[in-house]
Amino acid sequence: MRILFKNIKELLQVRDRSVSFVSGKDMAKLPSIKNAYLLVERGLIKDFGAMANCPNIEADQTIDATGKMLLPAWCDSHTHLVYAGNRESEFVDKIKGLSYQEIAEKGGGILNSAKTLQDTSENDLYEQSKIRLEEVIALGTGAVEIKSGYGLTVESELKMLRVIKRLKDNYPIPIKATFLGAHAVPLAYKNNKAGYIKLLVETMLPQIAEMLLADYIDVFCETGYFSAEDTERILEAGKQYGLMPKIHVNQFTSIGGVQAGVKHHALSVDHLEEMRDADIEALKSTHTMPVALPGCSYFLNIPYTPARKMIDAGLPLALATDYNPGSSPSGNMNFVVSTACIKMKLTPEEAINAATINGAYAMGLENEVGSITIGKQANLILTKPINSYNFIPYAFGTDHIEKVFVNGAEI
Repeated sequence: MRILFKNIKELLQVRDRSVSFVSGKDMAKLPSIKNAYLLVERGLIKDFGAMANCPNIEADQTIDATGKMLLPAWCDSHTHLVYAGNRESEFVDKIKGLSYQEIAEKGGGILNSAKTLQDTSENDLYEQSKIRLEEVIALGTGAVEIKSGYGLTVESELKMLRVIKRLKDNYPIPIKATFLGAHAVPLAYKNNKAGYIKLLVETMLPQIAEMLLADYIDVFCETGYFSAEDTERILEAGKQYGLMPKIHVNQFTSIGGVQAGVKHHALSVDHLEEMRDADIEALKSTHTMPVALPGCSYFLNIPYTPARKMIDAGLPLALATDYNPGSSPSGNMNFVVSTACIKMKLTPEEAINAATINGAYAMGLENEVGSITIGKQANLILTKPINSYNFIPYAFGTDHIEKVFVNGAEI
């Protein structure tokens, strides 16, 4: 099937295949074509250019995009959207002044979600999770990474990863699976973290690898959870099974997690709310993508990733939702893009780059999605009529999306 978009007010994020991600000053550049056309064939981007050069094309469907922007769908490289139940009672605790750490200490937090998930059947977990996935697709997300980590037992971690695989099999957007068994130390191993790490390395990982259930391995490298040394051991074990590292680092404290990620060639290091100059230096001239999660900062009322300082130092940056029941219960990438501009002082160009091409790179999907590039999947957002792309982050409470397309098909 051939679909022709014509009279596009502005076609955003136009790239050739030589660009995998953008860094530093280049993040302020958003290549575009005004008054453009785009042709989709068999779900892929076939051709595009200025309307003045639009060839005579016989299409099965023609969409007049007069007054509207067309851009690649959002690439959300950090979510936990496979979970059971919710933690709205903890939301009230936060309002009353309890910190994330205090809630965890009284039995809430990750361990609360783990208990609920362990008591939920695999089919029920899938039914809950597919609703969330469908919601984020409708909000413009065209590629997503999903982590385990709310199981914390062999059976429940495998259950989560099987649900992620089922979502991947049943939905058309690219989905990457990450094994995050090292999300917290379960109560059964409260005084035996070494024993839990041994379980992860010697029991969980071989089964996950045998069933091909994960693409990446992740660790919550944080004070009170897993040290930098713990993290290195787990990442090294994962690499032996072909799982590329991605790490939760520097959410509350800087304890060497960034350096561990760089040492082990992590695809991304995520959170980064607390960044020392040494952490920024460690990331320079590497292929590790820093990922900011402004929804988490907003919800927990903690510092935002110092994105301006990082980009000005020459680093790349990706944006993701951190969609999860405890610290960021929203998968809305539009809100993330707006928040990055409003609270982190990114320009609209930087935020859109961070949420598209750099987000794709942070999932290993830079050759499939994230830009308007011939041969990439036609996962696209068509906006309502707007004055400019600045309106996308500016109108933070407005639904500015008219249609979402996945593989060229309207959702």
